Amino acid sequence: MKSNNTSPSPGISVVIPVYNQLDYTKKCIDSLKSHNRGVEEIIVIDNGSKDGTADYLRGLDWVRVIINPENLGCAAAWNQGLDAARSRWVLFLNNDVVVSANWIEGMLEFAGQKGVDIVSPAIREGLCDYGVDDYAKDFVARMKCQSRMGVADGICFLVKKCVFEKIGRFDENFRIGQFEDVDFFRRAALAGFRLGITGRSFIHHFGSVTQNHIRGIERNNGYEASNRAYYRRKWKLSRSKRFFERHFSKARLLFWTFKEKALGRHCLKE
Repeated sequence: MKSNNTSPSPGISVVIPVYNQLDYTKKCIDSLKSHNRGVEEIIVIDNGSKDGTADYLRGLDWVRVIINPENLGCAAAWNQGLDAARSRWVLFLNNDVVVSANWIEGMLEFAGQKGVDIVSPAIREGLCDYGVDDYAKDFVARMKCQSRMGVADGICFLVKKCVFEKIGRFDENFRIGQFEDVDFFRRAALAGFRLGITGRSFIHHFGSVTQNHIRGIERNNGYEASNRAYYRRKWKLSRSKRFFERHFSKARLLFWTFKEKALGRHCLKE
């Protein structure tokens, strides 16, 4: 791993890649400013935005900014943020997210108690037509004992830096975006690291805002199909193996959903 950080600090570095969608980035940054306990630094990588995002970011003297002249893709931006991060934990966050009170503390508490190396919070998706902090307080009270072990979510995931030291950085062969997160999680699990999603932390995700924007302007690029094909080749995923993994994931999700609703009246992702 490329890094100049020989003695990581005990805090958390938050890494956010952005590509246009300035209004969502502002909402995300504002929520982070309100709920920043445990956050040592925020690093935003602007992937060639054309909507004034770079000018907005330059005006935030408490945010570290990396400006790329063009869209290098999610994996490359994550790697840039990783190289710049000074903390022992690095959190990768989508820009179309609003965080809530104690979201960092909840993930760290879960990681410490369960010995987890990569952890994601619970996520609600769609319109943000409710009070996030009030909802999160009730949600965590009901769901703090619920977890999904063995998985993480690319929308928001907190990683110990030692994971990268063992398995390497994000694979930049995945162009633009898609599959770089599941590839990383797969490598981490195979290397023996523990992954989990916890109900002790809650965020709101508006829902693939940047990816939908990119799909609109890159409709003839074919990057999603290319990334999917590369992922299948890399992991030698035959049709039968893909069938098994797909149906295993569906069955596991049904089990988790039933258990979580029965015990806490919520799901960890809905």
